[in-house]
Amino acid sequence: MHIHILGICGTFMGGLALLARERGFTVSGSDANVYPPMSDQLAAAGIDVMQGYLPEHLQPAPDMVVMGNAMSRGNAAVEYALNQGLPYISGPQWLAENILPDRWVLAVSGTHGKTTTSSMLAWILHYAGMQPGFLIGGVPGNFARSAAIGETPFFVIEADEYDTAFFDKRSKFVHYRPRTLIINNLEFDHADIFADLRAIQTQFHHLIRTVPSEGLIITPQAVSAIEQTLEQGCWTARQTLDGEQADWQLGDIADDGHCFTVRHQQQSGTVSWSLLGRHNVNNALAAIAAAHHVGVTVGHACEALNQFAGVKRRLELRGQCRGINVYDDFAHHPTAIATTLEGLRANIGQQRLIAVLEPRSNTMKMGVHQQTLAASLQQADQVILYQDAQLPWSLDSIRQQVGETAVVHQQIDDIVKLLAHQSQPGDHIVVMSNGGFGGIHQKILDALNND
Repeated sequence: MHIHILGICGTFMGGLALLARERGFTVSGSDANVYPPMSDQLAAAGIDVMQGYLPEHLQPAPDMVVMGNAMSRGNAAVEYALNQGLPYISGPQWLAENILPDRWVLAVSGTHGKTTTSSMLAWILHYAGMQPGFLIGGVPGNFARSAAIGETPFFVIEADEYDTAFFDKRSKFVHYRPRTLIINNLEFDHADIFADLRAIQTQFHHLIRTVPSEGLIITPQAVSAIEQTLEQGCWTARQTLDGEQADWQLGDIADDGHCFTVRHQQQSGTVSWSLLGRHNVNNALAAIAAAHHVGVTVGHACEALNQFAGVKRRLELRGQCRGINVYDDFAHHPTAIATTLEGLRANIGQQRLIAVLEPRSNTMKMGVHQQTLAASLQQADQVILYQDAQLPWSLDSIRQQVGETAVVHQQIDDIVKLLAHQSQPGDHIVVMSNGGFGGIHQKILDALNND
């Protein structure tokens, strides 16, 4: 059977393509934005990726067109598929019908940390010999690919609250029917599709409705937005994380998060790893609790995380030149920006931290976080803001809130020149964007090398 995926280079749809290929489907796809790491994974799998959305990409007609949620009416390929009466389906529904039946789905949801927590959970299960399947919105360092069918019923999935498709406005995660569900946190985001936090909570309530009574829901303790959601109705056992009366406890946490202990009932373990930040400690605790639900001991899970290699684009060290470290971080929300910079600051002490930010997510572009973005950057010694021509609001307001340590540039090359000229040994440059950012990471490294 031949499926053609529209939007194949998105993190979810690209992973779906890998699963389909592994399951024996003939897979092709189209996308307007083809860049690593997904493009590299698809090429390695021998999947034909076509640039743009041309009707001829659907000639001859595939057996099924799988629509990514970035597709909308007016797209040439979408209009051609509809006019020709080609069979079509959303990515989440295709996954639910073709990959997830008879699987024990472990879903990781929440505003932040989904990719990292999913990667941790998949690695813990793999380390325990359980050979899970997984679909993750990033590339875990321990696997070097974002999706795999697996060899057992266990399937780990990053459960996104974003809408499913232009013809299905439910959140993606409603399709997954998890037996084990993590809700890491819950804040307002995705302002392009949700009017307010209450609208997001409604979708999470729909997700909770799908979890069996014999399943498990794992949440941090006493987070008001999550508690309000659960109060709408919960029919499933629940375990809580990190609080005085919580089922799962943390202790001996290093300031930068590189070491901590975990306790649950009579079990305990210690994690000592390369990841930084209290947010990653919290992510780890959730992953350990979920793995415990399918039989992994606390000690064994901690052993696994001691060998966890992180996730690409999550404070990923892209290179070092002249004693200057350049990181890539998939920043999309002020809370995520703040926790990432706080973790790095705790690790590097008084060394200079330079934050380079491209506000690129749909919510960022709408200016929703204008009042909180500056505060999220307070750990940086210098802030460089990229004013893309497509950003409909001025970053001068953020620059003014940050103060004299902030500058705004409209050209990527100007940012690169600035960093090459002023950076000194011991500096840490964190590039934050949920897109390719014009390949700025390598440009910075090349400029430092040539300066």
